[in-house]
Amino acid sequence: MLAQAVAKELTTNGVEFVATDSSLDIAEAPSVDAYVADARITHIINCAAYTRVDEAEREEELAMRVNCIGPGNLGRAAQVHGAHIVHFSTDYVFDGSARAPYAEDALCKPATAYGRSKWRGEQRLWGTRDSISRGRAVQIVRTSWLFGEGGKNFVSTMLGLMATQEELRVVADQVGRPTYTRDLAAASLTLLGLGAKREPAESGIFHFANSNATSWHAFATRIVELGRELGFDLCTRRIAPIASSEFPGLARRPAYSVLDTRKIERALSQAPRSWDAALRAYLSGLPKT
Repeated sequence: MLAQAVAKELTTNGVEFVATDSSLDIAEAPSVDAYVADARITHIINCAAYTRVDEAEREEELAMRVNCIGPGNLGRAAQVHGAHIVHFSTDYVFDGSARAPYAEDALCKPATAYGRSKWRGEQRLWGTRDSISRGRAVQIVRTSWLFGEGGKNFVSTMLGLMATQEELRVVADQVGRPTYTRDLAAASLTLLGLGAKREPAESGIFHFANSNATSWHAFATRIVELGRELGFDLCTRRIAPIASSEFPGLARRPAYSVLDTRKIERALSQAPRSWDAALRAYLSGLPKT
């Protein structure tokens, strides 16, 4: 889902690129190094991730392979060949116990296997940065609650349920900031020097999400409201708020994972639009049937 948004943004910006899928195993260091060398890569954008949060509790080794070993290999290849690199991470590196938005330097204390794999991936990648004098950017962008074209996400799932069910039950005690993949892609490419600005920002960890915090329940309520306004045939009449304990999973979701985005706003001289505006843009582009 995110990779498709990045590819579209690169095309819009007139940037030539090559994309890989299962053709390249990022957990295999020799393959990564050879690919970066042969293709003469100047910028690496890592959208690969193991994101099945509950399954990661049973498959932590696989999650570590993709989310930790892979970014480390990409970072080392970028270092050897002098390439810039941006990698995407997650709000799950935090345990969700905060009561104010998480800044980039907040204590990481992941409470899930998925979160641990992403945090360790950050550490491996960050360890490949070199001196400022070389001018090579190593950037980590943490994000949250992704939705967008080309992949299953909360919004598409809700629309499917709303088309057939009169009542839904949605968790109301988890709070975060939804993120539209197109907005994340545009911000990250600008940060890397491939967007509106043609010089990369400094190396560092950045947070990006659309503006304003909300709960999953409030998010779902707005989806049905906007969906009806935009012409979707939805039959849901009531969305009942429930506690996380009523919807148990193998992995404990963060109760509060609101990201503070002021650092990336300063770097880009622009604040992200609201998730409500981003949601409207996403829904407007979807087929109504």
